[in-house]
Amino acid sequence: MSIKSDFSHGGWRPSSDRFLEIVDQPLYRTLVDLQDLVTTQTTSFWSGRGVKSVHLPITTNTISSPMGLGSDSLPVEIDLFGERTFLADSMQFMLEYGCRLSPSGAWYLMPSFRGEDADESHLNQFFHSEAELPGGLDNCIETVDAYVRFLAKAVMERLGDDIRGIAGTTGHIEQMLAMDAFPRITFDEAVTHLGNDPYAVETHEGWRTLTRHGERRLLEEVSPVLWVTHYDHLSVPFYQAYGDQDQRTALNGDLLFGLGETVGCGERHVDGAQTRAALAHHDVPEESYDWYVRMKQETPMHTSGFGLGIERWFMWVLNHKDIRELQLAPRLNGVALTP
Repeated sequence: MSIKSDFSHGGWRPSSDRFLEIVDQPLYRTLVDLQDLVTTQTTSFWSGRGVKSVHLPITTNTISSPMGLGSDSLPVEIDLFGERTFLADSMQFMLEYGCRLSPSGAWYLMPSFRGEDADESHLNQFFHSEAELPGGLDNCIETVDAYVRFLAKAVMERLGDDIRGIAGTTGHIEQMLAMDAFPRITFDEAVTHLGNDPYAVETHEGWRTLTRHGERRLLEEVSPVLWVTHYDHLSVPFYQAYGDQDQRTALNGDLLFGLGETVGCGERHVDGAQTRAALAHHDVPEESYDWYVRMKQETPMHTSGFGLGIERWFMWVLNHKDIRELQLAPRLNGVALTP
């Protein structure tokens, strides 16, 4: 069947006919299968560990992900019946609250909204699989490893032939499953490995961050699935715990595979005093996070959490190059789209 759009080169672009053009495309039928798989398997994974699903709103007055000097995210502000509020970029803070009600941990699978422009690896509206768990960074990393393996195994068992038909291979999935462990390096070790490559690391006053080019080099030269931990603290949001006494590094980690960062995780400050100190360190006004600080002060708890970008995971599974094509109904900020 001939179609009007080339869906390997720009099938995300606004078109009043796109919703009809994709109906018979194998990519989008398999995308529905993957969406269903990630939902059912995520539920199964957490149910087996006694971690509870929580239902949360998509609006908030307390944004999380954009609050860091190294963040490339912008919040989406709306007027909700005269009240200034935001569409959720992440509900991690509420998951931390959920841990106070469900001591084994809390999780959700829900949409997130970002204000920066969409491109090959960023969406304005995407899905997040997030969880907050008791314990520290090592426990969180081990749980993420188990979770992404769990999903990869389900893909091979249920959709292997379909994935091969679209991606041309399932070798990358098989490679992940064959690894005994996902290697870990620190951010400082990553910077040393990348050497004097001016395109691999961005350096700012007091903090550094990896570029996408730097991430890809690490995936090619170190390991196709790789943890990078202990980033410069000023490059991550204030709520990540400190990784050293000098408060230079963070107890956080990014799991790189596919296009690069696909999972981000971190350990949190335990109490109100630690959280206040970090807010001051990052020059973030405390009044915007009053309830969060009060929660930490009144109910201290040692937790860590992570977020998996679902469409970035789809990119890896399908060996796809443009995340904007991996939506049934694309959404672009400032553009009216059908349906």
